Amino acid sequence: MRGQFSSRLGFILVSAGCAIGLGNVWRFPYITGKYGGAMFVLFYLVFLAILGLPIMVCEFAVGRGSHMSVAGSFDALEPKGTKWHWYKYGAIAGNMLLMMFYTTISGWMLYYVYKMIAGGFDGLNAEGVGNVFGALLSDPLTMALYMMAVVVICFGICYLGFQKGVERITKVMMICLLVLLVVLAVNSVLLPGAEKGLAYYLLPNWQHFIANGPQEVIFAAMGQAFFTLSLGIGALAIFGSYIGKEKRLTGEAIWVIILDTFVALMSGLIIFPACFSYGVDPGSGPNLLFVSLPNVFNHMPGGRIWGALFFIFMVFASFSTVIAVFENLTTCFSELLGADRKKVIRWLIPIVIILSLPCVFGFNIWSGIHPLGGESMILDLEDFFVSNNLLPLGSLVYLVFCTSRYGWGWNNFITEANTGKGILFPKWIRFYMTWLLPLIVLYIFATGYYGMFFK
Repeated sequence: MRGQFSSRLGFILVSAGCAIGLGNVWRFPYITGKYGGAMFVLFYLVFLAILGLPIMVCEFAVGRGSHMSVAGSFDALEPKGTKWHWYKYGAIAGNMLLMMFYTTISGWMLYYVYKMIAGGFDGLNAEGVGNVFGALLSDPLTMALYMMAVVVICFGICYLGFQKGVERITKVMMICLLVLLVVLAVNSVLLPGAEKGLAYYLLPNWQHFIANGPQEVIFAAMGQAFFTLSLGIGALAIFGSYIGKEKRLTGEAIWVIILDTFVALMSGLIIFPACFSYGVDPGSGPNLLFVSLPNVFNHMPGGRIWGALFFIFMVFASFSTVIAVFENLTTCFSELLGADRKKVIRWLIPIVIILSLPCVFGFNIWSGIHPLGGESMILDLEDFFVSNNLLPLGSLVYLVFCTSRYGWGWNNFITEANTGKGILFPKWIRFYMTWLLPLIVLYIFATGYYGMFFK
């Protein structure tokens, strides 16, 4: 029997859990500070509304209209003789590629929870804290074991069933995540010298805005708004297929975006005040989580407890995404093969582990391989395929499918989106979604390539 949400709250929290990921927690605060604080946030919120919301409603509508995952949704809704269903292979590949590196990073979070609780950072200076992360990256066995733990735990939750596993456990994780978020933010804001971090994060900084160039800032906000929601690979469409017709889809999408944005904004309230309070550079990029913040917690009263809580929060953020994508993969292969979901999961566990090993080895025994040149790792190549290719092109597929008479078509889409009670999806937006929004998505796609290879 096919899964179904037991409550509207479950749908909103699980869908938000898919959207909320590691990019929200460290990338959003970092680029917010880099690109002018509140100026960047303002553009980001505008692009969430005009870019992220319409595409999310498209995904939800295709999922609910077909009552299937991306493996069967285009087959069910496309006009006879068309080939929209070919995209299922790109979407499934996108989900697999995402998990090929996301499971490794989630394993790092799990490892840091253990190190914090065990006092692995006690008494270390900044160099010593950095060496802990370096030692982890150079140890393929430890990295592989924690990656495997992530895969087994998250697929294990899917194995329990949709309502009893995915919905019930993700709801608990999301509620705990939100509580931890508020507790950690309050603690950071009350630290001595925190006001400097708040000013850096929240006050408009015209110098940063002008120094980086308005076009650069606007594109960064556009890109963050687009990629933060994991649009284009059917990861959200699957949850649309699990809900009834009682509510219109616009309101549901707005709630998901509100939760996603709340977590991103609150993460900055944790990170920036703490960094400024202890004189740590908040612009240290990927090292912010694994070197800078452990160093902050190391000097903070009760730092071991606060550090453990922070990385537990990070585990919840990453696991909610992994569980959501694993659920999508499970349903996709169940529909494609006509197989029982538990049998599919038993096959997927070893397959995902094997496919995730190149990312693990890319930091140690295969560290000499630089697929994109420079200092790039295998992880960077996998991320490039997902973030710069499958997400924007997949979003374009959903957009054109829902607006073109050669696809599902505008009338079918708007009828599905506005079935039920709640906020109406505006019909006057048709021209924008048919002609202008696809051009914006193509601009993001092209600019991503330009930034990667020609800048």
